[in-house]
Amino acid sequence: MEAISNFPSNPVKPHINPCRNYIFSRFPIDSRSPNACRSFRFSNVNLSLNSVKKQRRPFPCSCNLSKTASLDRETFDVVVVGAGIIGLTIARQLLLGSDLSVAVVDAKMPCYGATGAGQGYIWMTHKTPGSDRWELSLRSKQLWGLLADSIQTQGMDPSQVLGWKKTGSLLLGRTPDELAMLENRVKQLSEAGLRAEYLSAADLLSLEPALEGGNVGGAAFLPDDCQLDAHRTVEFIEKGNKYFASHGRYAEFYHNPVISLLRSAQNGEVEGVQTSKKILYSKCALVIAAGAWSGSLMQSLVKDSDIVLDVPVKPRKGHLLVLENFNQFELKHGLMEAGYADHKIVKPLPSSASGVTEEEQTLTSISMTATTDSMGNLVLGSSRQFTGFSTDVEESIINRIWERAGVFFPTLRELSLPNFVRSRKIRVGLRPYMIDGKPLIGPIPGIPKVFLATGHEGEGLCTALGTAEMIGDMILGNTGKVDWAPFSVQGRCCT
Repeated sequence: MEAISNFPSNPVKPHINPCRNYIFSRFPIDSRSPNACRSFRFSNVNLSLNSVKKQRRPFPCSCNLSKTASLDRETFDVVVVGAGIIGLTIARQLLLGSDLSVAVVDAKMPCYGATGAGQGYIWMTHKTPGSDRWELSLRSKQLWGLLADSIQTQGMDPSQVLGWKKTGSLLLGRTPDELAMLENRVKQLSEAGLRAEYLSAADLLSLEPALEGGNVGGAAFLPDDCQLDAHRTVEFIEKGNKYFASHGRYAEFYHNPVISLLRSAQNGEVEGVQTSKKILYSKCALVIAAGAWSGSLMQSLVKDSDIVLDVPVKPRKGHLLVLENFNQFELKHGLMEAGYADHKIVKPLPSSASGVTEEEQTLTSISMTATTDSMGNLVLGSSRQFTGFSTDVEESIINRIWERAGVFFPTLRELSLPNFVRSRKIRVGLRPYMIDGKPLIGPIPGIPKVFLATGHEGEGLCTALGTAEMIGDMILGNTGKVDWAPFSVQGRCCT
């Protein structure tokens, strides 16, 4: 797959971005010099960083100099910790939208975490117009569409490059309350400017015959919703980022867990990070985009200081069942039951409840999601649990996913899951969960030049490009395209 065949082969001049028109050619980016971020004073963010700083003692150095003397050292304008879809797209945004140099560092590899375990939905059907996440979700969906269009304009096939499919989405209802909610949602989405339609049971079955006998009474239909393949998309983004490596502006350091922050002994400002193998200096910004690990990572990084910081991101485990080359039926759209929205709401069982198993204590919910991916595989989900950082496959959860899917697709009831043991794959990922349902995006008060971009839970892929644009604008001092305030770190992680 050649994703960047039209990049110039000639060396580029310093401070000239050869790819200004690549991918982002159809929406504006403010180009800045490499020094642009150095004058950034968070003027667009309502944070009193200077006052916070005065109340703190200088940071102690977090590293043992005798132990770091032998480590290789490299300097970049921006260091991004985390090589999931959020971290990689932030790097991409800065590479294409400025002349800054960027390094991405990760304890593992791309697609190791939640990014590689998802279904790839780029959906608005279960979003609520006017909510805090609405603008970010809508902007991100627009950017994904522009990316797919740009790839096609360059003579490539976005379905091959990204696994891009304009499937449309169906939010299914079975009860009178769910159907009433769906009708109201269609009205809201239509008033917000999206193409949305309420489908009766008969109209729904004409689109998805596999639902016959599943007692589905209707659906909200958004024909413009899409999906993509996370692994293909990450491969494409990485390949684009690596183009800049030959010009000294990009580097990746995988299997390099970050151990500590490097802080100035004079003023306490963060100067970079120490990994297990390297010292990486960041002249302009350090971005923590480590998904479910962001909270524990930040806790370890500030443990030697008097900064009070609690990043309340928790790992929320999810399973997906993938049946390869499934030919019993084919889904033309992405489907999700109306109850999926309740995934965002934690309803823990009382710890004293009699007869409640440990599994039931940790299980929040299982709701049906289903789609056919770009390879023709049937992908069924999904579960959400709080089990710490365990990614062990739990067969009982897989069985529940199968049973729940059978409620909607009667054909599955006639099939035995053990018969698919040789043609099934299980995806397990840890979603970065925030209790208020909103990601953390922005600078950390009291720690100049350090940004968070985490807590997207199951919407990291969907909102990645909007998040990257937001972080890029913050670092470069640009005006934001969407309101940053709902995602502010202040008041949610620190006081």
